[in-house]
This record gives sequence, structure tokens and C-alpha cells, in this order.
Amino acid sequence: MARLLSMLCLLVSLAMFFPVQGLARTLDEILSDGTLKVGVNPTLPPLGTYNEQNEIDGFDVDVATRIAEMLGVELEVVQVGSPDRIPFVASGRIDFVMGAMTRTPERAKVIDFTLPVHTEVFGVLTTEDKPYAHWKELNSSEVTLVQVRGTTPIQFIEENLAEAEVLLLDNYPDVIRALAQGRGDAMLDVVDFVGEHMNNHDVEWKVVETPVDIYYCSLGVAKGNYTLRDWLNVAIFELHRDGVVDEYWRKWFGMDMIYPVQM
Repeated sequence: MARLLSMLCLLVSLAMFFPVQGLARTLDEILSDGTLKVGVNPTLPPLGTYNEQNEIDGFDVDVATRIAEMLGVELEVVQVGSPDRIPFVASGRIDFVMGAMTRTPERAKVIDFTLPVHTEVFGVLTTEDKPYAHWKELNSSEVTLVQVRGTTPIQFIEENLAEAEVLLLDNYPDVIRALAQGRGDAMLDVVDFVGEHMNNHDVEWKVVETPVDIYYCSLGVAKGNYTLRDWLNVAIFELHRDGVVDEYWRKWFGMDMIYPVQM
């Protein structure tokens, strides 16, 4: 009985979050309405952030704005968070979602993905005077990793680089400063998001050649909304080919994309 009730609760929850297919607007319906609704998470700077006018801004908004211009419609930015971004797009409340939408097999069971817009590198940031060529070389008692307290890489280090010393600091600016001052050897994290802090120091930075992982981030669209997805794929290809994605990336991240998307 308890198991049956649990299954019923799950079905009700799914019905609330993922209504029947067909609610998502097709490409023709978006063109007819004249508005493109895009989900952006403003708590992932510089992908999404609030500007001085308290408006959602960032790399994602620049890309979405250009896509809306290519489509010939107005852009409506809809605030989303990590927990609700997939339900929003699956239920048709938005036309597509951004915000570091890494393509995964599990997510692809619920929504469809476009071609990648950008990558994110989970790897090692160090300085040119350090000899490291692979992240596994950091598993040594002679290595001091400087990390932000409470972040997810800490567990990875405990499980895979247990021999290394770890210096924990409170935020990313302090971590980058410590590396620039030589108080540690390297940082393990998503390197792309610290470009603006790296640029504050006159140091020859190096991203270790072999990363832990490379995440490919796409636009998430409702399952089966092929007319919109296929058009977005053409648009994304053009944005890459024309250098628009690279331009926006440098603008917001303060450096080139570490591993550019290969088209």
C-alpha cells in the first residue's frame, strides 16, 4: 500500500511539472506571436546576472537577444533557477532554457537539446612555471591545492587527489590571489568562471592540458519540438561560424573559451 501511494505521488508530481506534450510552442507559433520566451538563471554570473538596473543580463541574454533578432521577434527573458528550469521548458512556460544546460543522457529523456553553444572545463588552473600536464599529477604531498571552501571540487579531491595538501579560502578572488602570490600550486574547478579574477593579476596563467572533464552546454527545448530545435541548430551554427559566440564569451568571461565548440 505504501509503495502504491508513493507511486501515485510520483505520478501526480510528474503531471504537475511535465504536462502532456503539445503545450510547447512550435516555431510557427513563436513567429506568429512575435515573442520568444527564454529561461535564464541570474545566479550564474557571468552567464546570467543582474545589472545596475536590476535587469537580467549576461552571456546568455546576449546570445538569446541575437537569436531573437535572427528570428525577427521580441525577446522575453524569464527568470529560472536550477530546480525549475527543466520543468519550465518541458511544460511550455518557456520556449528554450539556458544557464549551463549540460547535455546528459538523463536530461535528454525529459527534454531535447540543440547543438552546443559553449563548453565548460572542469580542470586545473595553475601558472606557467608549474610543470603539470595532467590533473592526476596533483596527487602528491608536495602539491598544495587552493580551493573555495564548501564547493563540489572538494569531494572530488578527497576521492581522487587525497595525497595533495588543500588550502581552503572563502571565495574565488582570494583563491586566484593566493595562486598569483605563490601560496599554492593549483586550483581544481570549472576554470572558465574565474577569468575576470585571473585578469586582475600580472601572472602567466596555465590551464593544465588534460582536464578532468569538458561539459557541453546547449539550449534545452521541449521534447519533440523539432521545428524550433532544428531552426535553433541552424542559428547556433551561424553564431559560431560568424564568431559571435566567441565575441560574447570574451566580453563576459574576460578570456577565450578554453575548449571551443567544434562545428
